[in-house]
Amino acid sequence: MYRRRLLTAPRVAVAASTTAVALTSYYYLRPSAVQLDSDIPVTKRRPGALWAPPSRAQMLEHLRTSGKFIRRTETGGPDPGPVLTKDIKETDEDDIFDLLIVGGGATGAGTALDAASRGLKVACVERDDFASGTSSKSTKLVHGGVRYLQKAVMELDYEQWKLVKEALRERRIFLETAPHLSSMLPILLPIYTWWQLPYYYAGCKLYDILAGKENMESAYWMGKGKSLEAFPMLKGDGLVGGVVYYDGQHNDSRMNISLIMTAVQHGAIVANHTEVVQLHKKPDPTRGGEERICAATVRDKMTGDEWVVRCRGVINATGPFSDGIRKLDEPTTKEIVAPSAGVHITLPNYYGPKTMGLLDPATSDGRVIFFLPWQGNVIAGTTDSPTEVSQNPIPSEKEIQWILDEVRNYLSPDVKVRRGDVLSAWSGIRPLVRDPAAKNTQSLVRNHMINTSKSGLLTIAGGKWTTYRAMAEETVEAAVKEFGLKPTGRSQTDHIKLIGGHAWSKTMYIKLIQQFGLETEVAKHLSESYGDRAWTVASMAEPTGLSWPLHGQRLHHLYPYIEAEARYAVRREYALTATDFVARRTRLSFLNVQVTLEALPRVIEIMGEELGWDQSRREQEFTNTVDFLRSMGLKDQQTHLTLQDVVRSKGSVQPLGMTQTDAALFARAQFTPDEVAHLRAQFEKFDFDHDARITRADLLHAMVQMGYDSSSEAADSILREVDFGRKGAIEFQDYLDIAAGLKELQLESAFTHLAQLDTTRKIAEVDAVGPHADEESHKRESRRKIPVERSGGGT
Repeated sequence: MYRRRLLTAPRVAVAASTTAVALTSYYYLRPSAVQLDSDIPVTKRRPGALWAPPSRAQMLEHLRTSGKFIRRTETGGPDPGPVLTKDIKETDEDDIFDLLIVGGGATGAGTALDAASRGLKVACVERDDFASGTSSKSTKLVHGGVRYLQKAVMELDYEQWKLVKEALRERRIFLETAPHLSSMLPILLPIYTWWQLPYYYAGCKLYDILAGKENMESAYWMGKGKSLEAFPMLKGDGLVGGVVYYDGQHNDSRMNISLIMTAVQHGAIVANHTEVVQLHKKPDPTRGGEERICAATVRDKMTGDEWVVRCRGVINATGPFSDGIRKLDEPTTKEIVAPSAGVHITLPNYYGPKTMGLLDPATSDGRVIFFLPWQGNVIAGTTDSPTEVSQNPIPSEKEIQWILDEVRNYLSPDVKVRRGDVLSAWSGIRPLVRDPAAKNTQSLVRNHMINTSKSGLLTIAGGKWTTYRAMAEETVEAAVKEFGLKPTGRSQTDHIKLIGGHAWSKTMYIKLIQQFGLETEVAKHLSESYGDRAWTVASMAEPTGLSWPLHGQRLHHLYPYIEAEARYAVRREYALTATDFVARRTRLSFLNVQVTLEALPRVIEIMGEELGWDQSRREQEFTNTVDFLRSMGLKDQQTHLTLQDVVRSKGSVQPLGMTQTDAALFARAQFTPDEVAHLRAQFEKFDFDHDARITRADLLHAMVQMGYDSSSEAADSILREVDFGRKGAIEFQDYLDIAAGLKELQLESAFTHLAQLDTTRKIAEVDAVGPHADEESHKRESRRKIPVERSGGGT
């Protein structure tokens, strides 16, 4: 019986491998079920190099007139014309908006593009900013879902299987329609048990098979040596090998902005910071006088103005906030969204290779965690736990520590995973579809569902970034049927390249360098963030006055974001607040919250010039952005800062707004808070004269206390050994460095002995003359001399 149990796992692995081979033959020999009709014409030609979208003021004018002055065209989508007057009396015969889409995230933006490209009159409003919710706080993956495939096979769940199949098809379309914002990424599954190697390899090959002709690159396995060569930071002890599979990765909020701008180019009317506050209904004679939604009251949150927007149908695409809009329609309606929090952290780039990610398929509590290179840093996540819906949820310290603990399990002991290395942390709310029978959020399927109320509110809920396009297509099809709309044709978004993708190539950045004299890192960033629109961004860059680079003044020397991007964001991408820019138009707050704080005054200055902000508005923008940065991991000690404080600091090395003690804790984070508190107590005990410095006098006093011979020469020798800065004294930050050496490398010396320096040792309470001062035996004589191994060079 015991022997049979031992053989179970290897047999499963062999069986899985055999199944994968059989399925490979079947899927590759059968005709592909997915055929992209490349002969179908795209509704609009690509935008010109100098194309500029209508201003937000023009968008609001069309919203106020319910789209009456938008002309329909046979091809190319609707064409917004000038708003002639706002005083014309409204009639039932007015050609109003076909659809009012509430929500400007991935699903809402994708639905706006799909509908507009079919010739429908579309308005899309967003309460905060485009991508301000879950759509900017994802894992940045374009994937079918390896873990969903595992569930589909192990639990024989056909719904999960369909979800993976659909996502893999959409993954290929995703990479084709936004090539500048998305790319392939190899992901390593480290294997520490020999029988798991064929098991995971078979699973990854099945993943390839399921993708069919939409597959990227084939999965492969590596031995221990090759795995460590590809991922040097990986823990080598017990490593058997690894399996590498391919998925996609993207810049999520930049993708969202590109979707919005492409929808605008196809005739959609969009407005961020515009909230729906009421839904209006009237009897519909075609449905027996049933009350149906016919309009919505919207509020411009920048001015407080309210007005009514008339439409034929309303689509609720607000993600985790879906139930809030549904309750505007039916206050007693049953909730359909089960929100789940996913926390991610950003780490420095030395935590992982630049071109390969890592997947831990079996964490300590069964959740899956990714460890991925992104925008020059490394992101790790995600958690999965029930949560309450809020606009900017703050990641809990418990979740951050859990991620760090899981990362620590897979990295080499040489890589000290420290809390202070967390450059930012954020929590995104997944809009999981509620299953009344589910006991926890892990068992919920991240599939989508479309729900239509009696009064005609059409809600699209659930899903994930990868399937946004398929969700949008299905939503528009449902809306056409529900509201009796007349599109010009079927969906064509599987062929429409997004803004920036038309003339982009992987080597376009070289032309930017040659044309504008940009730094290579800056040129690559602009190319991969804006695509062919990078030419416009670079054209806005002012000369640096240097021999090189000629253009492109950085907002902060650590990251390739330049000042011209703030001007472009305001003029061409509807950025209205500083948070819009640092969080969504660029990714600065996701990469490094401290750097964001330091760059914030210049961002506000530039945007203030563009938008006409007075000093009071600029200070309010700073306060609002700092409040948002709390949700990105900004320390509480820094939230009291003012705009003038940061301007005066001029990029201080010490974390802004933190006391010397707080800064030390932030910088020397290989210690826990309890350890730092203990070390502080030790330092203060050693600091006899309480001047916040350990000097020769303090050393002499400690030597006497512990019953050792004391002399100025001995004290000077001990101090020299640890006084690396030659300051003549040891300050608390120096003390932490010495403690770190003792903790990590066992660097013990006379100084550490006198200081009783040990992060776990209790502080000894000794008499003024030391515990052995009155001894007369030979033991006292041996104690009165510090042992050579602790003497600081044999003194």
